[in-house]
Amino acid sequence: MKTLAIGLMSGTSLDGLDICLAEFEKKDKWYFQILKAETLPYSTEWEHKLKNAIHCSVTDLLELHADYGFYLGQRTKEFIERHQLKNIDLIASHGHTVFHQPQRKFTLQIGDGKAIKIETGVPVLYDFRSQDVLMKGNGAPLVPIGDELLFSEYDACLNLGGFSNISLQLEGKRIAFDIAPVNIVLNHLAQQLHESFDENGDLARKGEINEGFLHELNSLDFYHQPHPKSLGVEWCHQYIFPKLEGIAPLDALATFTEHAAQQISTIINKHKLKDILITGGGAYNTFLIDKIKTKTESVVIIPQKEIIEYKEALIFAFMGVLKMNNEINVLSSATGSIADHCSGVIA
Repeated sequence: MKTLAIGLMSGTSLDGLDICLAEFEKKDKWYFQILKAETLPYSTEWEHKLKNAIHCSVTDLLELHADYGFYLGQRTKEFIERHQLKNIDLIASHGHTVFHQPQRKFTLQIGDGKAIKIETGVPVLYDFRSQDVLMKGNGAPLVPIGDELLFSEYDACLNLGGFSNISLQLEGKRIAFDIAPVNIVLNHLAQQLHESFDENGDLARKGEINEGFLHELNSLDFYHQPHPKSLGVEWCHQYIFPKLEGIAPLDALATFTEHAAQQISTIINKHKLKDILITGGGAYNTFLIDKIKTKTESVVIIPQKEIIEYKEALIFAFMGVLKMNNEINVLSSATGSIADHCSGVIA
């Protein structure tokens, strides 16, 4: 039986809301087809609201949770109407992460699914991470279930978004973890140079690597911890952003790009990966990709645009389908939780 699902994804790099309509069907294995997909850029007002949500009072954050839910619902309703879509079975929404502190048993993705349901009239699945955190997991990464069931032909899947994360098979189990920040830092530095992001890595190419700063970054404790592990914006505010002060933005871009490439390549080489599928906005950063290629012997596969840009939204749609079928959609081998489980709240 075919299922039509819409996935909504808003990443930490705030480059917009990804909306992906896909059709899923289970035969001998799961098959998918992306039918429509768009990225809707945030207005300056919404970008400001989401970027500063971390500083909101509790009551303001609760208000934003509802408002952003209605915003997601309105954008999705417009998407459905614009493409004259019929018979949508479900909407699965990741929401926008404000807090992620699994060691303290909480993670918060705002955007109330009930508000999306009110706007669209379609069943909505949301809040995919909280249950995993309560089950002693990291609440991340969740995408490996899709890598396992939809992209198993590759040795590993690497996503280069706000953070880089990887998923791969190890001793018959799918493991996954965050490697290092990427666009959340690179975009922050590019904005100091009045660009929204470092297109193709062209700004970083002009900078000089600061060896002292590079050594400081590579020495951070997170990189020496075992998986499973995950990163959040708070970690960058504590450990990365303060270190950027006093370093020229071009040199900081060059150094941080080198740092990300080194950390990613270390993982690829450690696991002797033959080929690796790279998706996320960082797949377009040719400077970063070339650095990864020179530091590893793996075959780097950059897929077609719709997979690069919408793989995460696609997989959240898929997680919604699995939840509706009461099937496992979170892997404990990836998140570190006490068991595989079926996560998400249904509105």
